Amino acid sequence: MNSFFVIGLGGFIGAVLRYYFSTITQSYFEKFPLGTLSVNFLGCLLLGMVMYLSEYRGIFSDQTRIFLTIGLLGAFTTMSTFSYESFKLLENNEMAMFSANIFGTMILAFLGVYLGKTLALVLGKA
Repeated sequence: MNSFFVIGLGGFIGAVLRYYFSTITQSYFEKFPLGTLSVNFLGCLLLGMVMYLSEYRGIFSDQTRIFLTIGLLGAFTTMSTFSYESFKLLENNEMAMFSANIFGTMILAFLGVYLGKTLALVLGKA
């Protein structure tokens, strides 16, 4: 299958899932961009799992891997939204929320990849 089609299909699905998941999560919080933070954490967790399952276990074909990583998770996670929301917090002098969003995103992104790797290694042994 054409890689551009596979990536595009994954991107469509990832963007729709991002909107759905982020909107539901954000509906519980008014000021802090928890929807974006949650999407980025989940995306990093899943990316870590997919990449390490591919690398260590060879579970995914190249087409499936690019569908999941470049397409679906590439559209699901949202660095541009994170940057805009962080800037707005800074612009509104919400320094505590700005700091929490920056550091929370960085910590949870790395934690997500680490947990994804750990899960992949555990699942790979099963």
